[in-house]
Amino acid sequence: MAFLGSAARRVALAVQPPLSPLCRISARSYSSEQTTEKSVPYKKTLKQEDGASSGPTKPLPRSADVVVIGGGSLGCQTIYHLAKMGLTNAVLLERDRLTAGTTWHTAGLLWQLRPSDVEVELLAHTRNVISKDLEQETGLHTGWIQNGGLFIASNKQRLDEYKRLMSLGKVYGIESHVLSPAETKDLYPLMNVDDLYGTLYVPKDGTMDPAGTCTTLSRAASARGATVIENCPVTGIKVRTDDLGVKRVKAVETPHGTIETPCVVNCAGVWATKLGEMAGVKVPLIAMHHAYVVTERIEGIQNMPNVRDHDASVYLRLQGDALSVGGYEQNPIFWDEVSDKFAFSLFDLDWDVFMQHIEGAINRVPNLEQTGIKSTVCGPESFTADHKPLMGEAPEVRGFFLGCGFNSAGMMLGGGCGRELAHWIIHGRPEKDMYGYDIRRFHNSLTDNKRWIRERSHESYAKNYSVVFPFDEPLASRNMRKDPFHQKTEYYTFFPQVARNMVLTEQGCVFQERHGWERPGWFNKDGPAPVKDYDYYGAYDIKKNVNYKYNELLGKEYTFDFPPHHDMIKSECLSCRHDVAVFDMSYFGKFYLTGPDAKKAADWLFTADVNKKPGSTVYTCMLNKRGGAEADLTVSRLEPGAANLPLAPESNGDAYYLAIGGGVAEHNWNHIRTVLQDQGFRCQLTDHSEDMGMISIQGPKSREVLQEVLDTDLSNESFPFSTHKVVSAAGHQVRAMRLSFVGELGWELHIPKDSCLPVYHAVMAAGAKHGIINSGYRAIDSLSIEKGYRHWHADLRPDDTPLEAGLAFTCKLKSSIPFQGRDRLEKQKEEGLRRRIVCFTIDEKVPMFGLEAIFRNGVPVGHLRRADYGFFIDKTIGYGYIRNPDGGVVSADFIKSGEFTLERMGVTYKAKAHLKSPFDPENKRVKGIYA
Repeated sequence: MAFLGSAARRVALAVQPPLSPLCRISARSYSSEQTTEKSVPYKKTLKQEDGASSGPTKPLPRSADVVVIGGGSLGCQTIYHLAKMGLTNAVLLERDRLTAGTTWHTAGLLWQLRPSDVEVELLAHTRNVISKDLEQETGLHTGWIQNGGLFIASNKQRLDEYKRLMSLGKVYGIESHVLSPAETKDLYPLMNVDDLYGTLYVPKDGTMDPAGTCTTLSRAASARGATVIENCPVTGIKVRTDDLGVKRVKAVETPHGTIETPCVVNCAGVWATKLGEMAGVKVPLIAMHHAYVVTERIEGIQNMPNVRDHDASVYLRLQGDALSVGGYEQNPIFWDEVSDKFAFSLFDLDWDVFMQHIEGAINRVPNLEQTGIKSTVCGPESFTADHKPLMGEAPEVRGFFLGCGFNSAGMMLGGGCGRELAHWIIHGRPEKDMYGYDIRRFHNSLTDNKRWIRERSHESYAKNYSVVFPFDEPLASRNMRKDPFHQKTEYYTFFPQVARNMVLTEQGCVFQERHGWERPGWFNKDGPAPVKDYDYYGAYDIKKNVNYKYNELLGKEYTFDFPPHHDMIKSECLSCRHDVAVFDMSYFGKFYLTGPDAKKAADWLFTADVNKKPGSTVYTCMLNKRGGAEADLTVSRLEPGAANLPLAPESNGDAYYLAIGGGVAEHNWNHIRTVLQDQGFRCQLTDHSEDMGMISIQGPKSREVLQEVLDTDLSNESFPFSTHKVVSAAGHQVRAMRLSFVGELGWELHIPKDSCLPVYHAVMAAGAKHGIINSGYRAIDSLSIEKGYRHWHADLRPDDTPLEAGLAFTCKLKSSIPFQGRDRLEKQKEEGLRRRIVCFTIDEKVPMFGLEAIFRNGVPVGHLRRADYGFFIDKTIGYGYIRNPDGGVVSADFIKSGEFTLERMGVTYKAKAHLKSPFDPENKRVKGIYA
């Protein structure tokens, strides 16, 4: 008999040759004969016993409204939800049998609680489909087992993370309990609890069966009119170019015929990249080996909950009277040569890589040391740069949708994501805020960058079980996009006297990464902390970075309390409130909208009336058809004239300059482009994000500083708020805009790339006597929430309308000008708001980060979307959307009459609700009025 414990010791004693970096494909096995069996622990799979393929299981139709490619969890869930929503002329093509790629060997775990409200909702839908809906529709049992889930905490920070999940779960009615070590032992007698800090028990978590689930989904979809065809590989995707030059899906080619279709859904998992190449679509994922082992029978393990021991990076899945043991390691094996001939296939298990999970499992359940290994399961899985799926319409080809890259969570997320993807296909956008999964969250320059895909996917895999802290940053593939203020350039060769002032890195800037850009996070007073090349955490014999100050500073952020540099961010914020601060915001997206239909397009795209006189700048939203906010941005109307790029495009008519938060620029670009195509507007959208830098000078003394630098009168009369003009700054042309994202008097300077450094130097020199400092985005986050300004994808999302978000002032509803989503806003205004955003403050000096539960009179009514500390008012501030538990209108009286509390990690704090921002509610400061 081979035991887990003896296998661990055997591998530990073996002297092994070093691993070749990054690309080891073949696996060496150190298991005994009992572990050479490669077999999934399911009673049934859909593999054909004779291994023969006799051609398609059904005749191919000549055409279809949608063709889903791939018969795994996502493909089956998508075809099911398409049919359920009424789109029945849909076809699913699977080249072998259903589940044959990666779904058939998945562990099938479902955990209800995640540190994301959207993911909690997606998981809830999957659970409902698997445990209830399918059985009611078909009479078939999917194989769902509700045995509960147990999260292990070996330290306070981990338990704090679980308590955050518990508080969020209360908003959604998800039962969970924090248990002591003794209570955990009572629940799970075989568990070692000596090193436990506590656990979180979720009774209604469970386990799914891949074959049973996908078979039932297929039958349910077919019963509604959809067609599922197995044994039919896809060999090509035909793409046509329409009259406007837009590429669109035309047909799907197979060895058995062609299906004409305007829509393809890529649910091909590990093979999704190859399928994308057929249509010229980039699919940024990578394949890795992912494994678990199945034990022999364990006495007393029956009916135990599934276990996730994150600190040991291991999970224990109940498998009848045995356990499946798996996890995430820091040295996963990449599958670089993805084979098309891999249906129902597995790799040999590499015990060198896997043994860390065995050691963790034995520590948690000591009986495992004398338990035999029945079989090993090591199969391919697809992983992405941020460990989130790839979904939505591809930017390259209209009608080509992605539903892939699920990071071994395709079963768990399949139901929720299948429904959202079906809605996306039918209605043009999903119902929920799916930006975190949308392919457009990645900049187009990254999605075919092999280094970025490999490094980021590795880091996300290796950190999958790490505590999710609010201010963590990636170490992989940094410095991909840098603005002129980031580090030394050739400029210093000619002007060495300004070098010390110019370089943000040398001034202690601790950078954040967004959209590939390095943007300032905060400024460390102890000197530079540059970001180094990625070291794969020392895996693959790559030398680990030493004396890595940036990583050390990140490590100090790993807390749910105030970080050690809380006072540094406070200093940046209060310098802006009392004096003047400079913010490098160069990563912003900077687009020009021109052409014969530019005015029509602007009227339709933007909620606000941006067609004021040239020189005006307007804050506005862009909506989807349901009235949800797809973006917030500023739009500046330009004078017609000859090109003066990058400051002005050529235009003999209407022209607009769009400035958009850099982290969502790709999303905005594609939203605008899609609307222009759908409406047939004759316009040009051009991107000059890389051609210009942008600094924002904010604070009571900003006018005094800039008056020395700019050659124009900055008085209220000559340069009012929400206006812009091209001016000279230290002899260089810039576009100056009087705007603020922090609630102070201030201007943005949009500067041609080559002029950035001298203009910045002139600003810093002029501001020296006024105490000017550099500030970062951590300060912007605090200052903006203090003022009540929204952050898109936090307290403003595609599932929020401007009316719900308190942004009715951005909507031209008093005019007769139509705009996308207007009809939904008018209906909502007439019926009253069933949910709305509310500002909360608490008196206790405790940090909050979002996801804290909101209670009104003891009843959960929502959760915080965003929270931070407001240093000027000296309080924690949070914004969240609340509902009326009775389903009624959320009126001002409903808010005023309630007693509110916020729950943070299981502790309740009395909160004050505000209908207006508690900081400068009359907007005097942006107008330059200071008491």
